Amino acid sequence: MEQNNTVTEFILLGLTQDPMKKKVVFVIFFIFYLGTVIGNLLIIVTIKFSRTLGSPMYFFLFHLSLADSCFSTSTAPRLIVDSLFAQRTISYNECMTQVFAIHFFGPVEVIVLTFMAIDRYVAICKPLHYPTIMRQQVCTILIVLAWIVAFIHSVTEIMLALKLPFCGPNLINHYCCDLQPLLKLACMDTYMTNLEWVSNSGTVCTGSFVFLMISYIVILHSLRNHSAEGRKKALSTCISHIIVVVLFFGPCIFIYARPPTTFPMDKMVSVFYTIGTPFLNPFIYTLRNAEVKNAMRKLWHITTTSESRR
Repeated sequence: MEQNNTVTEFILLGLTQDPMKKKVVFVIFFIFYLGTVIGNLLIIVTIKFSRTLGSPMYFFLFHLSLADSCFSTSTAPRLIVDSLFAQRTISYNECMTQVFAIHFFGPVEVIVLTFMAIDRYVAICKPLHYPTIMRQQVCTILIVLAWIVAFIHSVTEIMLALKLPFCGPNLINHYCCDLQPLLKLACMDTYMTNLEWVSNSGTVCTGSFVFLMISYIVILHSLRNHSAEGRKKALSTCISHIIVVVLFFGPCIFIYARPPTTFPMDKMVSVFYTIGTPFLNPFIYTLRNAEVKNAMRKLWHITTTSESRR
């Protein structure tokens, strides 16, 4: 627990120690974070106010965009600000808060992506039962369940972190606080803690990924019975989902579903799924989705028209 610690703050080594490279990190990730917030906010606003995007798929996309924004916010601002300073310290309490946030909003994404796959399966494979199965009440219950399960997961992870005693080095070779780099600083045998961590986070990532891939294989296989036009529309939606799943779960599994071994690319892999994927998701879902693009145009037209009349 915290009372067992002599360490009250940690020093984050970040992505680089080179002053020139720090400036590059600041510019790149400031743009990435700004793009993430604006892109996901645009999707959230479009779905919220559009009358044409009322289906369960867009209801889940709304919450995915919300989780994306929060997930990126749990790490990106700290990385951006730290790149401006030589000494990058983070208090013990701030560090634990970041661990909680990462393991709260990340699993929300995992669960929502799973629900989106279920939604596509029912829509394509059980079209006659779709209105009954995926009715609004069911979708609302699923989303509430997603946030509750993610909260339980994050509480489990933070309890593991709070049990770690820190009495020596406080240099975290990372740009954020997470259990993996913290385990290396603990003044105890962390074998069992690491086993619990991998069995928790690793199982969530790997199990969800396997389930999602099987779901989309079944969906794609069932499309052979659809018309050419229906197949094209379904493929467009499913391919967007598959791209997001691979981009998010690939790095996630690499980080969380392996023994406590450190690789040189760990930090960049973590950057990709905590900052890169939330940045790319809005582009993937809008550029490949005609309904979202049309809804954005209509919303923009209504906004500009109402402004011009004032």
